[in-house]
Amino acid sequence: MKNALISPTEEVTYISAWELAGNTYVPVYTTIGERVAEVLEQIFEVAPPLFWVECSDNVAAEGFYYDSADSQVKIVPDPAPQPEPVQPTVDGAQTL
Repeated sequence: MKNALISPTEEVTYISAWELAGNTYVPVYTTIGERVAEVLEQIFEVAPPLFWVECSDNVAAEGFYYDSADSQVKIVPDPAPQPEPVQPTVDGAQTL
């Protein structure tokens, strides 16, 4: 079993959706939890507000976050797929 160092002052976000803004799509970021700063087998003393939690052996600092609602380390979800670009409409165009 490993230990994850949690930084509760740093938020983890991911792209949960895309919104149309004019003729382009912009990402919508959703905050899902707190940053996993480091993963180690041996813990050491840290200054507040940092703290340690036990986690599974497959956890890495990047790609995981701490969910304070259920005190679990979870994988960051994949971002929502980006939609196809909007094709602008043109008045008076000819077909060749």
